Amino acid sequence: MQCEIGVIGNGAVGKTTALGFAQAGFRVVLLCPSESSMTARKMTSEWDVRVFALNHRSKNLLNKLKVWNALDLQRVAPIESMKILDADLVNANGATLSLNAYAAHQNELAWIVEDQNINQALDAALRFSPNVTMVAGKAVKMSADFSELILDNGLILHAGLWVGADGAHSWLRNQANIGLDYRSYEQRGVVTNFSCAKPHHGIAHQWFLGEQGVIALLPLPEQQVSLVWSAPDALATTLCSENTHQLAQRLMHYCFEPLGELIPLPPQHVQSFPLQFISPHSMIGPQLALVGDAAHVVHPLAGHGLNLGFGDVAALLDTVAQRESWRSCGDTRVLQRYARARKEDVLLMQFATDGLMRLFGSQFAPIQTARYIGMNLVNKFPFLKKQLIQQAMG
Repeated sequence: MQCEIGVIGNGAVGKTTALGFAQAGFRVVLLCPSESSMTARKMTSEWDVRVFALNHRSKNLLNKLKVWNALDLQRVAPIESMKILDADLVNANGATLSLNAYAAHQNELAWIVEDQNINQALDAALRFSPNVTMVAGKAVKMSADFSELILDNGLILHAGLWVGADGAHSWLRNQANIGLDYRSYEQRGVVTNFSCAKPHHGIAHQWFLGEQGVIALLPLPEQQVSLVWSAPDALATTLCSENTHQLAQRLMHYCFEPLGELIPLPPQHVQSFPLQFISPHSMIGPQLALVGDAAHVVHPLAGHGLNLGFGDVAALLDTVAQRESWRSCGDTRVLQRYARARKEDVLLMQFATDGLMRLFGSQFAPIQTARYIGMNLVNKFPFLKKQLIQQAMG
């Protein structure tokens, strides 16, 4: 099977990549791991425990691809402001930081969107895209010149450019022998959803708890919130073994004043996933580009993992579209331009998320004092807050 663009991985980033290239007129193959994974996703009435905070840049990309308005917008919640508290200090010194969209002359900082909502909209768009062929199979071998991919079912794919959107443990990245820096945070992201007794007013609350990790309660439509607790492994095991009512009681210590009592939402299910830092030594290889988690994995405390992935997609689409007419999609010079275009954003987010985890995880008294001074300093200077807000909005 011949194509110009071969996308490996059918998560949200992979689907967006395939759709973007198809709408630009390229012949695209989207490789899915199984027949069942090719089935269009349907929304359930229950709230997905996996949610994302999409910034303005991500929204603009989805708008450009005509996907944003295909979302179930009644299940999308805007974040109008953020309140960040250092729980190690708040009782003694009141170390808090508040960020709101109005300071940057915007109505929203970001939007909370369920994973199932994004995927349903992308599936619908792909079904109506004539340039995309979805293929089920597992990649087992890549030719030495990276022009030919062999699947476990015997099918052979030929592409001018391979895009690796196949996750943190990318098969394509491994085929190109791209090394990486890896570190486990020895934490798990514990996620579930609640209704709250008081209106959340579009505020995303975040508590830094030192040795107990980071709690984030993100606004969902109506009086509902989504929990992301970045908890140390031992604590995460305990949280996942408890029922959701016990988890709600644990959260009351932090959120009762702003949100009131929390009540678990159906299906009253807690999930968790490992938190790790992964930084490949390159985002490109011979006739290949990496996007999303295949290209970088950061701590979720800033909620920018998927935004980074969508930023990769937008940069790759633009770079390939702007190439000289005589260069192929997988030309080395074109791919180098893509890598340069993404370098600053990726490094900045890696530095910020990793640095914040180290800073707020420290129990060293001078560092705690520095945190207190820093948070209150930023809170008092509109210029500094505006810089943080603009970065958060993408």
